[in-house]
Amino acid sequence: MTTRARFEGSACPAASGAASGTRPGSARVRRAVGGLIALLMTLPVLLGGAGQAAAHGALVSTDPAENAVLPAQPSAVTLTFGEGVTLPDGSLRVFDPVGGRVDVGAPRHTDGTSDSVRVALRDGLGDGTYTVAWQVVSADSHPIGGAFTFSVGAPSASAVSADDLQGARTDGVIAFLYGTGQAIGYGAFALLVGAVAFLLVCWPAGASVLRVRQLLAAGWAGLLASTVVLMMLRGPYEQGSGILPSAEPGTAAVHVDVDERIYVALAVRMLLLVGGAVYLVFLIGQLSRPAAGGTRPASVRLGAIGLLLAVGIAATWVTTNHASEGIQVWISMPVTVLHILAMAVWLGGLATLVAGLRNRIGPASVDRFSRMALASVTVLAATGVYRSWRDVGSWDALFGTGYGQLLLIKVGCVALMLAAAAVSRSRLARFRRASVAEPLADTREDPSVRKRLSRSVLAESSVAVVVLVVTTLLTSSSPGRTGQAQAAAPRTPASASTDPAVSSRIPFDTGGRARNASGTAVVGLTPAPDGGYDVTLRMRAADGKPVDVPEVRLAFALPARDLGPLRVPLRKGGADRWSGTVLLALAGDWTVSLTVRSSEIDQTTAVGKLTIGD
Repeated sequence: MTTRARFEGSACPAASGAASGTRPGSARVRRAVGGLIALLMTLPVLLGGAGQAAAHGALVSTDPAENAVLPAQPSAVTLTFGEGVTLPDGSLRVFDPVGGRVDVGAPRHTDGTSDSVRVALRDGLGDGTYTVAWQVVSADSHPIGGAFTFSVGAPSASAVSADDLQGARTDGVIAFLYGTGQAIGYGAFALLVGAVAFLLVCWPAGASVLRVRQLLAAGWAGLLASTVVLMMLRGPYEQGSGILPSAEPGTAAVHVDVDERIYVALAVRMLLLVGGAVYLVFLIGQLSRPAAGGTRPASVRLGAIGLLLAVGIAATWVTTNHASEGIQVWISMPVTVLHILAMAVWLGGLATLVAGLRNRIGPASVDRFSRMALASVTVLAATGVYRSWRDVGSWDALFGTGYGQLLLIKVGCVALMLAAAAVSRSRLARFRRASVAEPLADTREDPSVRKRLSRSVLAESSVAVVVLVVTTLLTSSSPGRTGQAQAAAPRTPASASTDPAVSSRIPFDTGGRARNASGTAVVGLTPAPDGGYDVTLRMRAADGKPVDVPEVRLAFALPARDLGPLRVPLRKGGADRWSGTVLLALAGDWTVSLTVRSSEIDQTTAVGKLTIGD
């Protein structure tokens, strides 16, 4: 009789005892596996709120320009972003020098586009420095915010600190609870999908084990609870409000836009979980049924249905996170789904393996999981390389941004997991040799072999928890490619006399590897004495420092009037500076086309916007 028959047969005393909870040592099983579940759920709770969200969306230009000194007050403030944004309540506020609000009406998208935001200003503003505070929700669902100043007539002291208004307004409790809900969702999904895959591929008899059923229930319930919590907290999270509704009169009547994609994704996830509950009932019933003729029921259909449900739930994350924005979205989204599923099969499978090793799982099942885990790691590595290239973009961003540093931590933790897996594999070989088929009466398994294998798998699982936490933080952090573009835009002191009347910051990336291949171009327009505008162009590398490029070309167009492109002859005035003149006689939203060549073969054209006049 083989070990697998002794340990996995439907009439096996050990399996039956485990299912009833009466097997000796079951208290140790509950403590070990329960501790692992607690670690999977509690550690993300402790760290889930630590990653304050930043997003793909970057502020491209403002009108008035940051630190500009205007001869007369503007009628409105306009912000242009690199992607579409949603406007929560109070998304654009303007304060006068003494701290009073001077914006009137609700902020609106301009010209029917979702990437520009405008709010009107009241008439009769006096001279002095005005502070603009903004908060929007980016296309990948994260609140982002900031502040800048402009002056009318001349700069002045201000009772409002722009530094204090930097970043998104978020209630601390709401942000922590929302981050915690996200982390628990990832952990529960991994537990649920990994346990189902383990039963279908490696250990069908495990469906009769009480502890495995509890793993399935914990994964399903945790994912459902996190989905409900996220749906309840999404509104306050976007608005930056607290748990309790505002007590200010009239606030309940104000219409507030919300990011509907998030609510749709969460609603779809809940519907899939309802179907998932029915699926789990059938799964356990089918796999627990006594085998006919010594074989278990075919699980191909169960596997196909489970795969569809898992892909659907994973898609509810992918359609609203970093994968849905940026370059190569059509590749990034399916690759990210594969990445999430591979992570879940590996990490959740490890938790199920720990339960199995304490419930007399046979070496054949452990060997099958070893092969399944190897396949998962291979998929993780392939998809991870692509996602790292897409989201980081350069070695400088890998080491110089928070996203890149988190990615390095994740890679290090995965390396530790692989080392632990190698130890587990060597112990699996000893476990297999110790369970060689012999007559049942003469076979005695050495418990120390199983215990050593269980410890190494538990160590691997503990590192997996850290990987899960870091993955959660990565989803809440600004990708390195975007972080560099945001950091590259230089800030000009308010007292500088050379501030342009209008400016635009245009991120570029030629695809090369040299330092001048990516960064930000700052285009400024100052009214010229003889009409038209003097154009200044400053080139900044990804680290924000000046950089030289062999060639730049600049052109302006006014799509509303079918005017342009008006090309600007540029003169090089320094290693990083170019200048020229252009006649832009009409007010409106101008498109700026910037062509940058960083080498003989690396070139790109980036587009920005400038608003001239009202």
